[in-house]
Amino acid sequence: MRNRLRLSLVALATAAVTALTTGPAPAAATDTGHLTGTLADGATWTADVPADWNGTLLLFSHGFGPLVARDAPTDAVRTELLREGYALAGSSYDPNGSMWALNSAERDQFATLDAVTARIGAPRRTLAVGTSMGGLVNARIARDGTGRIDGALGLCGLVAGGTDLDNYQLDAEYTLARLLLPERQVTLVRFTSADEAAGTARQLTAAVTAAQSTPRGRARIALAAAFLNLPTWAPGRTAPAPTDWAGQQEQQYAWFANGILSFVEGGRYAVEQSVGGNNSWNRGVDYTRLLAGSAHAPQVRALYRAAGLDLDADLDALTTGASVTADPAAVYTAARTSTAYPGPAVPLLDVHTTADNLVPVEQERRFADRVQAAGRGALLRQAYVERQGHCTFTTAETVAALHALEHRVTTGSWAAATPAALQRSATASGLDGAAYVPYRPARLTVGRDRPDHD
Repeated sequence: MRNRLRLSLVALATAAVTALTTGPAPAAATDTGHLTGTLADGATWTADVPADWNGTLLLFSHGFGPLVARDAPTDAVRTELLREGYALAGSSYDPNGSMWALNSAERDQFATLDAVTARIGAPRRTLAVGTSMGGLVNARIARDGTGRIDGALGLCGLVAGGTDLDNYQLDAEYTLARLLLPERQVTLVRFTSADEAAGTARQLTAAVTAAQSTPRGRARIALAAAFLNLPTWAPGRTAPAPTDWAGQQEQQYAWFANGILSFVEGGRYAVEQSVGGNNSWNRGVDYTRLLAGSAHAPQVRALYRAAGLDLDADLDALTTGASVTADPAAVYTAARTSTAYPGPAVPLLDVHTTADNLVPVEQERRFADRVQAAGRGALLRQAYVERQGHCTFTTAETVAALHALEHRVTTGSWAAATPAALQRSATASGLDGAAYVPYRPARLTVGRDRPDHD
């Protein structure tokens, strides 16, 4: 009798776990294959639905760039997800506006969800996925999508928001202009055209290239890199030692030499188009205090000493000369469209590379602190891949993260999202390798919490 009871309890427990992990039977898609459509604002959408759909729909938000509909981060990820039975969908966002499409992206993504489900039927589960700028869109969907989205996966997401981005980039641009081109007027904000933004990028890049030839120039480049939150590990290189200050600066310079300022200035022009003006400022910023809060401060101090250069004098000059003010309406619009505060209302797993040149990993720390302060920390987990570059994830890493999010949505536990669990899952897939590691980002060097307006 006791053995029969024990067997019955085991059977009941097994059935409960099976029901928990599998959920209801998957929906049967009425339409399969490659689907496309157009939304009311002119945005286009695309979807791919396998014949053996597993009932989960992934809503993908693409990053900054041409406003073309995409439904997966890469072709390789799309192939693997379709093989596993997922349906995929995503929109272009409104093609009539700025490439910083935060005015329309969330709306168009939800409209895409409606259009696709009208074609294929209701999914058993809907998960949002987003990369880069689309990671910010994704975080907003996780905040606003209760009842429509079950969970979200952010990859290399710009989760600190548009104004933090423009502010720390302004600090770096201003430092380069003030210290490397003191006799020239360099336009840093309120660009009137993409060509003007590109001109600023060319001016600053040329100044950095010339400055790299002297110890004084290299020290000042390192100061600007610290304000840009620029990693000290560049593509194709071995990571420099923790106190190899010169090696760290040389790899930061490699990011500048590879054209990062062109992307920064082009992005600023797009953000200003989107929010209707300049949403960044540096009037009132204390640059001595700003550097003191940077993880790169020891490197900068060491390089200034080696160059025989007065760091305090440069920082005082930056503080005294800081005069850029924001346009209040632009700051307001950016706060309304280009942040994900106060954080997710459904489980959100963010994944970031540890040496991201375009969206510094420190953005994750800034976002997590805000989410925690808002009381939503239990819904957020962050994981890190030890690699250089922006969004340079392997297919295995991406799919493992998706499976970990599904585990959280199904069970309520983040156990599958630990670095060790993610690494095991990604490695076991046999796809293309993985490098999940335990990691905690430094604080974002931005130094502002409230705007200074005209």
